[in-house]
Amino acid sequence: MTVIAAATGHPIWAVALGAPTLFLISFFRDPERRPLAGPEIIVSPADGTILSIGSAAEAPAGAGTRISIFMSVFNVHVNRAPVSGLVADYAYSPGRKLAAFAEKASHENEQNLITMEGTGGKVAFKQIAGAIARRIIFYPKPGEPLERAQRIGIILFGSRVDLFVPDGAVVLVRKGEKVRAGLTGLAQWPSPAPGSGGRPPARA
Repeated sequence: MTVIAAATGHPIWAVALGAPTLFLISFFRDPERRPLAGPEIIVSPADGTILSIGSAAEAPAGAGTRISIFMSVFNVHVNRAPVSGLVADYAYSPGRKLAAFAEKASHENEQNLITMEGTGGKVAFKQIAGAIARRIIFYPKPGEPLERAQRIGIILFGSRVDLFVPDGAVVLVRKGEKVRAGLTGLAQWPSPAPGSGGRPPARA
């Protein structure tokens, strides 16, 4: 009662107590999302900004391109499955807490590496802890089926997600572009996905 009275009676207390509450409400927001594009499109597993696009030494076998997404503390931090398919593998690696935008954060920071067997092949992605991230969470277990854009976990506070797409996949985004988990198409399969009804659309 004393805290409530203080917050109600004194503007400074109201701001001091209200600001963190509003931040946490904003941080843990979890909007409903459904992918708008067809199954040939690999959607973003995270909200954020495209940090880099290119090859990477730590890329899993068969992955031609790494698309890195930087998640600021103001982004939605719920992660989503980039494709429909089975969780083929999951591996947790303890590590450092370097700034998420640093290149070496991709292989030196604490992270989860998830590999999915999708309709057109394997897709892998990493949940990577950043400098202030306290915990990375992945809900599913190996062998579990997932739907594209399904919620699969969360990274608490600023962090990074790396998506590794198959050789020959067409990248649909550019560095600096804003993306949204489960909605923004990051790449398209190198060949038509079963049930897609035809060839993947050409990049605009």
